[in-house]
Amino acid sequence: MVDPSIHVDPAAQKGRPRTAPDANGPSPATRPDQPALKRSERTTLERDLGKVEGRRWLRWLVIVVGIVAVGFGASRWYATTRPPPPPKYVTAEVSRGDIFETVQSTGQVKPLTEVQVGAQVSGRMVKVHVDFNSKVKKGDLLAEIDPTLYGAQVSQSGAQLKAAEASAKRAQARLTTAKAGLKRLQGLKAEGIATPADVEQAQGEHDVAEADLAASSAQISQIRAQLSGARTTLAYARIFSPIDGIVVNRAVDPGQTVAASFAAPVLFVIAQDLSKMQVLAEIDEADVGKIREQMKADVVVDAFVGQKFQGTVTQVRFSPNNVQGVVTYSAVIEVGNPELKLRPGMTATVTIKTREAKGALAMRNAALRFRPLPDKDEDGKPKPVKPPPPLDPGKGRVYLMTGGARGAETVEDRVVGVGITDGIWTELTDPAGLVTGQAVVVEQRDEKKQKRFGMF
Repeated sequence: MVDPSIHVDPAAQKGRPRTAPDANGPSPATRPDQPALKRSERTTLERDLGKVEGRRWLRWLVIVVGIVAVGFGASRWYATTRPPPPPKYVTAEVSRGDIFETVQSTGQVKPLTEVQVGAQVSGRMVKVHVDFNSKVKKGDLLAEIDPTLYGAQVSQSGAQLKAAEASAKRAQARLTTAKAGLKRLQGLKAEGIATPADVEQAQGEHDVAEADLAASSAQISQIRAQLSGARTTLAYARIFSPIDGIVVNRAVDPGQTVAASFAAPVLFVIAQDLSKMQVLAEIDEADVGKIREQMKADVVVDAFVGQKFQGTVTQVRFSPNNVQGVVTYSAVIEVGNPELKLRPGMTATVTIKTREAKGALAMRNAALRFRPLPDKDEDGKPKPVKPPPPLDPGKGRVYLMTGGARGAETVEDRVVGVGITDGIWTELTDPAGLVTGQAVVVEQRDEKKQKRFGMF
C-alpha cells in the first residue's frame, strides 16, 4: 500500500530519467506535478537573498570610503611636501665687466685698389697671356691684338715722312737759288744794269721759295705726328699690366674681336695687394654721428663662421646714398687679410666699436625696461596707478625686492645713472647704492601661473 504523502514520479516508474527542475523555479503551467514551496521555505530563501544584497552594498561602501581616504591622504601629502611657489618676480644680478657700444652694418668686401684694364684699339685678339688668379707685375704683357693694320699705318706714315723730307730739300734748294739771284740783281741794280722790275721779280721768287720751304717743314711735322700716333696705336695692340696684383677677372679669349670705337672695353680686372682689403659699409643716418676715423671694427663673413677680422675705419664719406627714402652714408673699413681668406665681392657684417667702458658696473637692459603690473580690484580689473615722475637724460629706473612672503614679494624703485650699452648690458655711472651681486627685478611672473601652486 502506498503512502499518499509520498509523491512518485511517473517517469521514474517507467524507467525514464527525471528532468532537472528549471533554474527559475517550478512552473505550475509546465510542471503541474511539482508542488509549491512551503511558507517557511520561502521565508528562509528571502532572508538569504537579503543577506547577499546587504553584503554587496557593504562592499561598495568600503570601496568608496577607501577612495576618499586615499584622495585625502594624497592631498595632505602634497600639501606638506609640495615645493614652495616660485617668486613673484624674476631677478638678475648686478655685475662688473667690459661694455662696448657698437654700430652694426653690412657691406661688400673690395680690394684697396682695383684697376680695370681695357683695349684702346679695335681688332682681333690673337694672344691672351694671363688667366683668373694670375699674379702679374707692372709692365707684364697681358694680351695682344692683331697688329697687321696698325703696322701698315706706321709704314705708310714713314713713307709719307720721307716724301715730305725730300720735298723740303727741294724747297730749300729753290730758296737758296732764289736768294742768290735776288742778291745778284740787287748788285746789278746798284750799278744801273738791272731794272727795278727785275729786282722785284727776283724778290717774289725768293719769297715763294721761302714759303714753299716753310710749308714743307710744316708737312714734315704733321707727318711725324701721324707717324708717332701710328706707332702709339701699334703699341696699344699689346696690352700691359699697369700695376702689381692679381687678375680677378678676365673677359676676353683668343680669337675674340674687340671694338673700341666709343669706349674702351674692359678685358681684365686686376686687384692690387689682396693682403689688405676694404669693406664699404652703409651706415644709417641715425648712427653716422657716432662714427669717427680710426675707430676699431670687427668684420665677419658667412664663409668663415665664428672668425672675426680686425679692421679700422679709414673714411666716412659725406656723400649720401638715398634708396627709397632711406638715407645712408658710406664708411670705408680697412681690413687685414694676410691669409687671403677674404675675397672680393663677399658680403660682410661690420660691428664698429664707438665707445667702451672697461670694468664697468653694469646691469641687464631688461631691468631698466621693467615696470611692475598694477594690482587688480575685486572684479579682476587693474587698479589705476599714478605714473612715476619723468627721468632726466642719462637716468634710469630699476626695481628691487624689499620683502614679503615667497610668491608675494614687494618691490621699490630706485633711480640710477646710466651710460653706454651694448644692447644687453648697460653701464651704471651712478649705481645709487647698488653693488656687485645685488639682484634687480627684470620680469614679473604671470598671475595665473602663480595660482597653479595653490590648487590643493
